[in-house]
Amino acid sequence: MSRPRLSALMSACAVISALTAPFATAFPAVAHDSESTSQSASRGTEAQPAPGAGAGTRAGGKVPVDKGEAAVLGQEHAETHARARMRAEDLGDYPQTTRTARLESLAKSQSAHNGTFSAREYGAFKEYFPSPDFGVHVAQLPTGKVLMFSFERIETNPTKETAPTQIIGKANAGRAYLWDPSKGSGNDAFKKVTPPTVMMPDGKNEPRPAPFFCAGHAFLPNGMLGVFGGNLGGNHGSGAKLSLVFDPWTENWSLNKEMSVGRWYPSAVTGADGRILIMSGQSELGWATPTPVVERFPALGHPVPTTRNDVPRDVPVDIFKADAPFKHDYPHLFSLRDGKIYGLGRDHDQQWLFDPVAETRTSLPNRPDAFMRNYGSAVPLPAGFRGPDSVLVLGGSRDDPNTYQLVGGQWKTKDARAFGRTQDDTLILPDGTLFTVNGAFDIRDYGNGPYNPNADLKYRQTEMRDADGNWKLGPAQRLPRGYHSNAVVLPDGRIMVTGDEAQQIANDPDINDDMDGSIEIYEPAYLHNGDRPDLAAVPRSRIGYDDRFTVLTPDAEQVRRAVLLAPTTATHSVNFSQRHLDVRIRSRGDGSLQLQAPPSAQAAPPGYYMLFLLNEDGVPSTAKFVSFGPPAAR
Repeated sequence: MSRPRLSALMSACAVISALTAPFATAFPAVAHDSESTSQSASRGTEAQPAPGAGAGTRAGGKVPVDKGEAAVLGQEHAETHARARMRAEDLGDYPQTTRTARLESLAKSQSAHNGTFSAREYGAFKEYFPSPDFGVHVAQLPTGKVLMFSFERIETNPTKETAPTQIIGKANAGRAYLWDPSKGSGNDAFKKVTPPTVMMPDGKNEPRPAPFFCAGHAFLPNGMLGVFGGNLGGNHGSGAKLSLVFDPWTENWSLNKEMSVGRWYPSAVTGADGRILIMSGQSELGWATPTPVVERFPALGHPVPTTRNDVPRDVPVDIFKADAPFKHDYPHLFSLRDGKIYGLGRDHDQQWLFDPVAETRTSLPNRPDAFMRNYGSAVPLPAGFRGPDSVLVLGGSRDDPNTYQLVGGQWKTKDARAFGRTQDDTLILPDGTLFTVNGAFDIRDYGNGPYNPNADLKYRQTEMRDADGNWKLGPAQRLPRGYHSNAVVLPDGRIMVTGDEAQQIANDPDINDDMDGSIEIYEPAYLHNGDRPDLAAVPRSRIGYDDRFTVLTPDAEQVRRAVLLAPTTATHSVNFSQRHLDVRIRSRGDGSLQLQAPPSAQAAPPGYYMLFLLNEDGVPSTAKFVSFGPPAAR
């Protein structure tokens, strides 16, 4: 190599260094393909590389390295140069000015639309602030904090694939953060809680934080979150065998023994015995290899964790006797008041009932819509003191606004929403009403074509269902949020809305900082209708089923209802834990109420619940967490 060539390269280092510096903490070590195809509704997977992407391109995470640079500077140094060039190119494709202008435009259109809505009747969006995570997965923890987890981004252009689905190696990594609402919305309100470092069986021998995105998750009776599956990388979506637990009390992760099969996009649900059933997902062999194997955590013979000291480590799963041959991933799973698990598949003819004691599967009637639904909502409808006995399926179709209730083993077509939408999130609120937020025309299509971040305003509109089953459209959220969107009910009754990495990147006010995501806060109408009751104290110890227990409140005479709301853990429009129960008020004292716990674990699977007190206007207190159990021994 001539001295002028070397001099030119070393001069380039200064330029490259300047280009790289802003991205040092924002990008993983390996870039991704420059083109991605859109997803079809029938596949519902992460987008795949365009045909024809070959070696030496961005396909499969390879970086186009200049051979001359590599010869002089070494491969690693040359890759640094190549990555910087690619990032500059990406920002040129979608500059910061575009992101800033988009966000300003969305704020203006939101304000104009919402100006006609009374907060007393429709609620109101009140806050919008940056977050360090995309929020592909969320969980409202019994500490009051919210766990968010997803993946390290590999792309800053929202018209391209952001997730490392096709990446083999260390760039295929997970990340997680806690948001503490009590600390507000600044940087100090977030804490990084990186998952365990693992060595994935991908032949690369490259340790990285566990790539647990696109996993399934459910709560254990001790308030810990079990997370199962994730992304092995390659083959258009391959399932990982990961089994992890997040401990909200110490804010640490623990690894457990691997599952018997990989799962990408699985579902999970906590049964009346406190054990988690795990179903569906694409196997480690890649897309189009859904697994029918059902697994259980912890395995029979291992105790169900019921206290904060019971931290599962190296605990195995075991195989459930019946299988679950869902053709499409992320089925809705519900444990209803009869103690059975209802598995409602996206295909109309894959509706099953599982008996967790006998370990059997029986068929339920076909859903009457007679077609396959995409990712969309389903909720167990509130039904009084004994827990839910029906499910309402209401999302996942851009063409069908109808809602469908499964009750008594039969389907009923119920009141329609204003329009069909996919990728929506529907929550049960403390007063028993339903609230729909987020949604899109199709996967990564907001009404103007796939991988086009422009969205029809209608998909930003919220929708509400009253106690009589009537729907009405409400105010609009700021960002359109479709694929990978999420929402949770906070203990203070507000709604946290997050998710959809494409839209968050498209509207990032500073793409060079470490705040990839955003959070929006909605205040339901009940927070605009007078003072709250005050719930001062609840029992700290676990409460037995059907037991009476005392809570302290200076507003005992004003309380008309006491309700339990299970904390949410959700992803991909599938909510793994929603549940609403009324609690009997047995007596009123001076500054106290005597309440009666749910009658059984079938009514309320063991674990933590948010307890709300409501006055005659339906205004809820700020909730406090109570726990019920123990589960029946098995």
